[in-house]
Amino acid sequence: MQSMDELFKGRHFEREVIVLCVRWYLRFKLSLRDLVEMMAERGLALAHTTIMRWVQRFVPEFEKRWNRFARKAGRSWRVDETYVKIRGKWTYLYRAVDRDGQTVDFRLSANRDVKAAKAFFRKALETQGRPPVSITLDGYAASHRAVRELPAQSSRWKDTRLRSSKYLNNMIEQDHRGVKSRINPMLGFKVFDRAAVTIAGVELLHRVRKGQFNLGRLHVRGQAAPAIWNAVLSA
Repeated sequence: MQSMDELFKGRHFEREVIVLCVRWYLRFKLSLRDLVEMMAERGLALAHTTIMRWVQRFVPEFEKRWNRFARKAGRSWRVDETYVKIRGKWTYLYRAVDRDGQTVDFRLSANRDVKAAKAFFRKALETQGRPPVSITLDGYAASHRAVRELPAQSSRWKDTRLRSSKYLNNMIEQDHRGVKSRINPMLGFKVFDRAAVTIAGVELLHRVRKGQFNLGRLHVRGQAAPAIWNAVLSA
């Protein structure tokens, strides 16, 4: 993993400005041009495309650094898909939370089918490092079929129970709102890969807000957000 100096080497702007712009864009309902105006009030001349490039460049690096401190989610997963428009076409954001509302994982997919559902479950298993005790779904048949077929592909899924409950899945549907409330003001994406990176950043900030990271050893309890981010990225 690159050091902080290496990560931001050659950038025209200081790393504090870059981190602030990326963090604010992903966390708050701000457009790129809103951020340009806000930075101009601080004497910084930025183009909105510069901030867009920062998001694409640094979100994967921020994820790596924050994930070193991630707590594992619980083993009762609530899984659902929501919709994201890319170049005028609906795509599908697979998401899961545990029984306490902590984010398990997410995956953007061009399709909503058995193959896409399996890809999401495999990604979630890799992220968490352990299979769930139960997976709760709504009535969508492809996701049910994917869960039923997983044990044949890996014995790690053999003890996972499948449940179907609209009531229990209210939690994941409510959690979608925290992500969609930030995605919707972005007014649609143009490129799938860029959308995936941006959504990963939104999901990261959503997890940070929910306190899904163990930062005790960094001694940042009670610190302001800039200090916390600097500590995480520097660790």
